[in-house]
Amino acid sequence: MPERREITMPATASTSMSARTWAMLLALSVLWGGSFLFIGIAVRELPPLTLVFARVVIASAILVGVAVLMRLSFRLTGAIALTLLGMSVLNNVIPFTLIVWAQGSIPSGLASILNATTPLFTVAMLHAATDEKAGRLKIFGVVIGFLGVAVMMGRDLGALGGSALLPQAAVLGAAMSYALSGLWSRRFARQGIPPLVAAAGQLFCSTLLLAPLMLVVDRPWLLPIPSLQVTFAVLALALLSTALAYILFFRILALAGATNLSLVTFLIPVSAILLGIVVLNESLNAAQIAGMLLIGMGLALIDGRLFRHEEAS
Repeated sequence: MPERREITMPATASTSMSARTWAMLLALSVLWGGSFLFIGIAVRELPPLTLVFARVVIASAILVGVAVLMRLSFRLTGAIALTLLGMSVLNNVIPFTLIVWAQGSIPSGLASILNATTPLFTVAMLHAATDEKAGRLKIFGVVIGFLGVAVMMGRDLGALGGSALLPQAAVLGAAMSYALSGLWSRRFARQGIPPLVAAAGQLFCSTLLLAPLMLVVDRPWLLPIPSLQVTFAVLALALLSTALAYILFFRILALAGATNLSLVTFLIPVSAILLGIVVLNESLNAAQIAGMLLIGMGLALIDGRLFRHEEAS
């Protein structure tokens, strides 16, 4: 089997998606949206580092096993090890921990909305640090998106030590870390690392980094045994929202391309909010709904395809 079979037929930005691909995209949005639900359940009994460690160690074991079964291999060099290490910090350790800590104080739906600002940070960073300069439409989209963040956080800005402001800022920090990981991930293509190997490798590195921190800070042997509900939430977070989600992610990337795949950004908050309302009895206030709409408008401007279709008609 070729080493990178899953991307031997790369899709272009203009690739149209079949009904099957759309179904896969919706499934991915539910898996990633569900992660906020599972975290919301598990964080009631488990401290952040223990929960994040459980997530990455289980998911890494699954993905390493899949990579072995698919006979994916690569030569580990110092440069590749550095790439995997950096990706594990930026794409797993920092954002996972910040989001889990934040969800101890804010609803899962709100966390998912704030996390959806990742493309806003990505565009801003690309514009500032690379030759990929954003056009006026994208810049306007970034401004509108961050205005939405300000609207959501506005009522808490008067109390800098408040119970809601710092957790919201933590999720924004996670979104920034995800955006930085997007820039860092460009090293994978240059180094010829198969995507699934990259996913398994970064999760394995995350496991190694988090293990000593979790043991020192949380001392899990002193924690009470988690309930069955929390145990199932942790397993679902690791198996469904991490391992399976990564596999589905790379499959959609091969079939539809990165531009179409980015549509999942619009769908994740919807899934997370609906699951939070149905399962956790959460609710959103008017400011959060207005902010969500502004962030969605900003993402639509950044994506641009809606406006291209209007111009073409």
